[in-house]
Amino acid sequence: MSNALPSVTFRDGQSVTALGLGTWHMGERSSEKAGEIRALQAGIECGMTLIDTAEMYANGGAEEVTGEAIRGRRDEIFLVSKVLPSNASHHGTIAACEASLKRLGTDHIDLYLLHWPGRHPLDGTIEAFEELRSSGKIGRWGVSNFDTVALRQLTALPHGYKCAANQVLYNLSTRGIEFDLLPWMTDNAMPLMAYSPLDEGRLLRHPGLGKLAKRLGLPPAQLALAFLLHRDNVIAIPKSSSPERVAENRAAADISLTKEQLAELDQIFPPPRAREPLQMI
Repeated sequence: MSNALPSVTFRDGQSVTALGLGTWHMGERSSEKAGEIRALQAGIECGMTLIDTAEMYANGGAEEVTGEAIRGRRDEIFLVSKVLPSNASHHGTIAACEASLKRLGTDHIDLYLLHWPGRHPLDGTIEAFEELRSSGKIGRWGVSNFDTVALRQLTALPHGYKCAANQVLYNLSTRGIEFDLLPWMTDNAMPLMAYSPLDEGRLLRHPGLGKLAKRLGLPPAQLALAFLLHRDNVIAIPKSSSPERVAENRAAADISLTKEQLAELDQIFPPPRAREPLQMI
């Protein structure tokens, strides 16, 4: 029997599963829509009830897929979506959120993120986030692709301390955030969401990871996800359009890595020894 999924808790006390479901590249082809919906529903059945999407993904198509997948079970889901920086003026943020809500078929988004820093002043974006939160259209707000410097600047603004999360690229082959960003966020009780936790599939072809995974009798994807789930304050959001692969990803939460195994992963994928520029895809 599978163990209960690990969880991560926001500052306001809301707990979510540390292993969720990504939707990047979903909604791009109508021929694949039914399979994508089935994959998301399979994940929900496995307890992976956090779903991450964005207005950018397939120009809203991923939100539509997500909306269909959660229809009739919205109360079970912790829903994350994002506003594009080009839309993140005060008025534009509110309008973008309204459009996302319509595509998702819901009256609220649990966590609404600014997709990356852009040209619009953050003060206006934050004001819009706070209006949306006060009206109940979002539960909390955060950012994505912000490095430590940008987060410090953000949290120094009025209401900036209410930033609930930061979503960044994080996987075994991209560990730069472990030097300063992840520790800063942990110290500030701000969960980190790890997108592309399998490096868009490239990790599955990494010879070092494959060799270790084979010796441990694990699929490489499970080993890579288990590494992230070993970290406190981290939420991993792998995307898969296959119910079978979703089930494989879910099983990663049942793996307990030993100190020796983690040390081997450090040899294959050395952790950072100095601050590195934030990487993005």
